[in-house]
Amino acid sequence: MSASSDLTGTAVLTRLVLRRERIRILVWIVAVPLLVLLTTASVKGLYPTQHDLDVAAEAGEDNAAAIAFNGPAQGLDTLGGQVAFQVGTFGLVLVALMSMFLTGRQTRAEEEAGRAELIGALPVGHHANATATLLVVAGMNVTVGTLVTLGLIGMDLPTTGSVVFGVSFCALGLVFATITLVVAQISENTRVVHGSTGAVLGLAFVLRAAGDIGDGTLSWLSPIGWVQKTRPFAGERWWPLLVPLLFAVAAVFAAHALSDRRDLGAGLVPPRPGPPRAAPGLGRPLGLALRLQRGSLVGWSCGVFLTGLAYGWVADDVEDFVADNEAMADLLTGYAGASLTDSYLSQSLLVVALLGAGFTVQSVLRLHGEESALRAEPVLATPVSRGRWLASHLTVALAGSVVVLAAAGLGTGLAYGLTRGDLGQVPRLVGAALVYTPALWLLAGFAVALFGFAPRTATAAWAALVACFVIGLLAQALDLPERARDLSPFQHIPHLPATDLTFTAPILLLAVAAALTAAGWAGLRRRDVG
Repeated sequence: MSASSDLTGTAVLTRLVLRRERIRILVWIVAVPLLVLLTTASVKGLYPTQHDLDVAAEAGEDNAAAIAFNGPAQGLDTLGGQVAFQVGTFGLVLVALMSMFLTGRQTRAEEEAGRAELIGALPVGHHANATATLLVVAGMNVTVGTLVTLGLIGMDLPTTGSVVFGVSFCALGLVFATITLVVAQISENTRVVHGSTGAVLGLAFVLRAAGDIGDGTLSWLSPIGWVQKTRPFAGERWWPLLVPLLFAVAAVFAAHALSDRRDLGAGLVPPRPGPPRAAPGLGRPLGLALRLQRGSLVGWSCGVFLTGLAYGWVADDVEDFVADNEAMADLLTGYAGASLTDSYLSQSLLVVALLGAGFTVQSVLRLHGEESALRAEPVLATPVSRGRWLASHLTVALAGSVVVLAAAGLGTGLAYGLTRGDLGQVPRLVGAALVYTPALWLLAGFAVALFGFAPRTATAAWAALVACFVIGLLAQALDLPERARDLSPFQHIPHLPATDLTFTAPILLLAVAAALTAAGWAGLRRRDVG
């Protein structure tokens, strides 16, 4: 078959992908540039003078934990260098996830659901769907990179550095889109595809962190390291972009070659047969829900634990770090009577709690995923009631939220305790993290309410979490009014250890969470499933 016939119908399938994924595409291409621009505004407020930038640069260059978490210490005495340092690695990870999820959804997930076979019965080429998906993902990455570039230029950052920074986002997104495409030929399970590609992303982060702490050699083994070698705002270099470009081209050819060697719907590696008898717990709704979500729980717990380690490791030096930075000191002394260290720990725990809330939302929305994939109806066709089915996934979400928060507090407390030689900080900070439980449960209740009454809008729970992020991290930099800040449940939680523990607000949040959950359950009882 000729190359042209292999691509027959690519234009039509591209329009189909754009039509089906238009909401997700819009959210991603708005959220990532917005994160970069909000961080830029925050950095401008924190380092208003060159003296502040010089102090921050001196502290950042010697901070191994910050380098491991944020990226290489390049050009930290400039505003652009601080922006790249503060948001560069996190933004790159988001772009990689964006590319991974959309590529996996439109390739392997379509085959797993049987829709790719229906499309294949039409006059379309063998590689048309994969090519259409790559075109859409590439367009998303180009759009994100362009918006980041234009936004940074609009905020008076150097043009060359802004262009290199934006192009680096685009390059990494293409790398992980093609990696996902290759893995989609190997496994016939969408979760395995996402998990394997996510593991590659995690390995890339670790190699980049180890390389940046060392002499930089290991960073060349990481796709994240490749694009950060362009040194935006720190003596830009264009030639490192050839590495991700050549890798992406090679991965596309590899994916097409592998695709020619397998049947539609199958993977090159056959699935491993399961045990002859299922575990007893899988016969109950709670056991099945836990089995479905255990990988997500472990992944989120490890992620917030490592984030807590990074924050806790620098806590003991925070007073020296902000000694000559009035803007940073003002940010951390918003708690009357609290030390700078306790204020910093409070802000750190707020960040990891917000990250942990991602598990809560994802866990509740697994209900929507099971229903959309038509797996809920077979379960409900058994003696399992809607209430038991809802309660099983909700139990995993609520209990898992506690586990994730405990992991976040453990990481922060362990790192801080080791640097101070006082492991008594571990239970103190674990307790401070667990105080955020009512806020996470309220988000769970909100997601349940959306799922119960209007399942098509259930993903709006993610928008609520994004709003909590903006309020929690950027309210002061953006000078948000108090009414806007009060919309986030995290603002009503006592921010330990900088403030005293009170119970009124957490109890009220729990009551609201219970009411939202009950409303969602009532809505689920009164609507059709599927």
